[in-house]
Amino acid sequence: MVRGKVRMRRIENPAHRRVTFCKRREGLLKKARELSVLCDAEVGVIIFSSQGKLHELATNGNMQSLIGRYQSDVVAEPEILLVREEIGHLQHGLRSTYGGGAGDMTLDKLHKLEKGLEQWICHMRSTKMQIMQQEIQLLENKLLDLAYQTLFGRVK
Repeated sequence: MVRGKVRMRRIENPAHRRVTFCKRREGLLKKARELSVLCDAEVGVIIFSSQGKLHELATNGNMQSLIGRYQSDVVAEPEILLVREEIGHLQHGLRSTYGGGAGDMTLDKLHKLEKGLEQWICHMRSTKMQIMQQEIQLLENKLLDLAYQTLFGRVK
C-alpha cells in the first residue's frame, strides 16, 4: 500500500494533531538516537508541544552540559573567525614583504599594509618607551639607595 504525500500545513483537528505530534516526535527522537549510536555523535533535541510540555533527548550526558558546550562554542566562534582573519592578513603581509612582492597588490591594499605597519611601529615605540621609563626608575631608585648608604656610611 502506497502512502500519499502529506501536505505540510497545520492539522486543524486537535485530536489528530496530538496523535501526529506524538508519532512524529517519537520518530524524530528515534532518528536522533540512531544518529548518536551510528556516528558516535552527541545529539540534543528539545521539543515543546503546543500545550507547552517539554520533551527532550540528550545522548551521552545531560542536556545542561550539551547546552553549555553549545554556548561556549557559539561564543568562541566569532573570536576564532577574527583570529583566523588576522592570521590571514599577517600571512599575506609577510608574503608580500618577504618575497611575494608588492607587484600584485592594489594601491588600497598597500595603503592598508602601510597603515598596519605604522600602527605596529607606534606600538613598538610605545612599548620601548615604557621599558626605558621602567629602567630609568630602577636606576633612580639605585641612585637613591647609594646616596642613602653613603650618607649613613659617613654618619657612622
